[in-house]
Amino acid sequence: MKLEEMTWLEVEEYLETGSGILLPTGSIEQHGPIGLIGTDAICAREIALCVADKCNAIIAPELAYAPANFNMGFPGTVSITPDLFAQLAGQVVDSLTHHGFDRIYILNGHGANLAPLAEMSQQRNENIRVRSWWDFDAVNALRSTFFDDWEGMHATPSEISITQHTHRVIPTDGLPPPRKLLPAYIREHAGDKHAGPREHRKDFPDGRVGSHSGLARPEYGKQLMHAATESIAADFRSFVG
Repeated sequence: MKLEEMTWLEVEEYLETGSGILLPTGSIEQHGPIGLIGTDAICAREIALCVADKCNAIIAPELAYAPANFNMGFPGTVSITPDLFAQLAGQVVDSLTHHGFDRIYILNGHGANLAPLAEMSQQRNENIRVRSWWDFDAVNALRSTFFDDWEGMHATPSEISITQHTHRVIPTDGLPPPRKLLPAYIREHAGDKHAGPREHRKDFPDGRVGSHSGLARPEYGKQLMHAATESIAADFRSFVG
């Protein structure tokens, strides 16, 4: 059930027997030559919708504007500061809590959101759980099987496979692989800890960070979504009790 498509009476009735809600978070930023600008928000939202349907839960509108300064060298990216994102997420959580949602499950799709979300949740006594859709063993097993080292860090073939399944396929036209990243680089830059916009575009001119998005396939996206939905639904149920 989408919160924005419910009446207040329907929400009140839901809160008589349940207090859990899903809150997707993503970003609006470039995702390489064949990735949609809203990839992170789309993945989090579409998976959360499947989980909500499976668990008969409510899903709040996604928080799509997020920290993405390193990608501001690419047209279409919209970035806000980590502090503003933490404040925005916090005020949304406060509103939901005010009405009786005391199990808020944040399903994330963007690495740079994790630090401000952790800060926000630590400042509150409410029961908040933050998970990224790729946190689960079943999902990572598929990512490894399908793409191995070419999953990379940004504009990944797994996330683009999901948007190909849910939205549209942009022809690759023989898109070559990007420069492969060393494991040390991936460890050091986890959570989207990248250089500024000018340097980042110079280092990664087509926007991909070690990710061979040309390997993406809609049929892979379907399997990834199913694995994520099953894993997150189980996690959500254990969280809300």
